[in-house]
Amino acid sequence: MTERYAAAAPNGSTSASLAKARRALADAAPAVFWTDRADAPQSRPRHTGAGSADLVVIGGGFTGLWTAILAKQENPAADVVLLEARRIAYGASGRNGGFVSDSLTHGLSHGLSRWPDELTTLVRLGRENLAAIADTVRQHHIDAGLRLCGKTTVAVAPYQLTELTALAELHRSYGDDATLLDGERMRADVASPTYLGGVRVRGTGGLVDPARLTWGLARAAEALGVRIHEDTRVTGFDRGRGGVTVRTADGRISGHRVVIGTNAYPPPLRRLRHWILPVYDYVLVTERLSDAQRAELRWPQAQGLTDAGNQFHYYRLTDDNRVLFGGYDAVYWFGNRVDEALEQRDATHRLLAQHFAQTFPQLDGVRFTHRWGGVIDSTTRFTPMFGTTRDRRIAYAVGYTGLGVAASRFGAQVALDLLAGRETERTRLRMVRRRPVPFPPEPLRFPVVELTRGALAAADRRDGRRGPWLRLLDRFGVGFNS
Repeated sequence: MTERYAAAAPNGSTSASLAKARRALADAAPAVFWTDRADAPQSRPRHTGAGSADLVVIGGGFTGLWTAILAKQENPAADVVLLEARRIAYGASGRNGGFVSDSLTHGLSHGLSRWPDELTTLVRLGRENLAAIADTVRQHHIDAGLRLCGKTTVAVAPYQLTELTALAELHRSYGDDATLLDGERMRADVASPTYLGGVRVRGTGGLVDPARLTWGLARAAEALGVRIHEDTRVTGFDRGRGGVTVRTADGRISGHRVVIGTNAYPPPLRRLRHWILPVYDYVLVTERLSDAQRAELRWPQAQGLTDAGNQFHYYRLTDDNRVLFGGYDAVYWFGNRVDEALEQRDATHRLLAQHFAQTFPQLDGVRFTHRWGGVIDSTTRFTPMFGTTRDRRIAYAVGYTGLGVAASRFGAQVALDLLAGRETERTRLRMVRRRPVPFPPEPLRFPVVELTRGALAAADRRDGRRGPWLRLLDRFGVGFNS
C-alpha cells in the first residue's frame, strides 16, 4: 500500500472518511454501469434439442465473439454457433473499465522479463491486433466510443518515480510516444494532489465502452451468419463421429470443432481449473460531473490513468462525464468460487470511495451511482494460456488477467490456428507453446494466494522492495513483476 493511500486502510481509516464514503455510496445501485441501460439488446433464444455446426464456440464474451467473427471471415460457408450461459456482455467483457491495450504480455516490462527474444515480435503483433480491432469497429459501424488516446501511469509514492523513468525509456525504445512528467506537469494535466509524476504514453491503447463493443461484435457476428444462443449452459462433451458433441442444459450440438472462451467462469473442460485463478475486481462510477467539477479536474485528453503500485487503481472518464474508479483490492475466494453474491463487497467499495476522495478532493460531495464487481481470469504468468485437447477437436484461449478487451482477439486467432493445425507466427511463440506454472490445488491455493497478496502490499509499503516470497516467485516465472 502506498503512502498516499495509507490513511484509507481498513485499520487506519478515520471515522470521518468512513462516514463520507458511506454517504457517497448511499444511493449507488448494485449494478454494472455499462449494461444498466434501457437500450440494452433483447435476449436471444436459448438452444434446445439437437443440432450441429462446423464450429461451436463456448462463451459470449470477447474471446468467443472474436473467434466466431474470425472463423466466418476465414470461411464464410462455415456453420458457426456460439453458446453463452447468461447474456452477451454479462461477464468480464461487460464489467471491465474499458481500457484497451496493445500489449499481449501484460506490459513491456513483463514481456521483457519473460520473453526478451520475442518481445519485438510480440509488440508488433499486439499493435497489429489493436489496429485490426479499430478497423472492425469502423467497418461494422460499432458505436462503442473507441478512442486510441493512450494512457498515463502515475507515481503516488517517491520510489515509483524511478520505476516510471525506466518505463518511459523502455516505451521509447520500442517506438512509443512516451513522455516522462514531473509532479508539476502531471498535476497540470490531471489535477490530483496525490501525483508525484507520471508517464504519458500516446497512440497505443485507449478507451472503449466495453458493453457496446461486445453488443456490436455480436451484431457483426450475426451479420456474418453466426448463430448465437444465450441462456445456454454447456455441461460437458462427448466424443462424436468426426468431432465432439457439446452437451447443454437443454440439448446437444454435434460440432466438428470447439473453442472454449469461458475465461474466469467454471470451464466445461475441468483441467483448465488448474491454471485459471478467478479474482474479483471492484468498481465504482460517479454521478455526472457538472461543467465546473469537470473543469477542476483538467484532464483535457480524457485518457485512462493507473497508478504504479502493486495494488493499483485504474480510472477514467466516461462519455457523459462520470468518473469510473476501480481496482486495488483484488479478492480470491476459496475453492475458485464464482458467485453472483460476490459481486458486491461493502468493505472494498468503501475503500475505493475513500481512495477516490483522496485522489480528487476537489470532488468532495460527489456521489456514486453504480457499484459492482467482476471476476478476472488470471494465470500465474499474467498472460493467456492456449492449447488443444480431444485429438485437436477442442481449443481454448483463457487467462487474460485484465487485458482481454483487446488481447482476446489475438487469443481467438491462436485458438483457430491450433484447431486447424497451422504453424504460424503466432503459434511459434513460446507464450503460446508453453503453459504457465499451474496454481496449487485447494486447500493450499487459498493461503498461497493470500500470502502473495500480503507480500505485494508489503512491497508497496517498503518502497517497492520485494521480499523473499516474491523473489522466489520471480525465479519460477510467476508474473508478479508486471
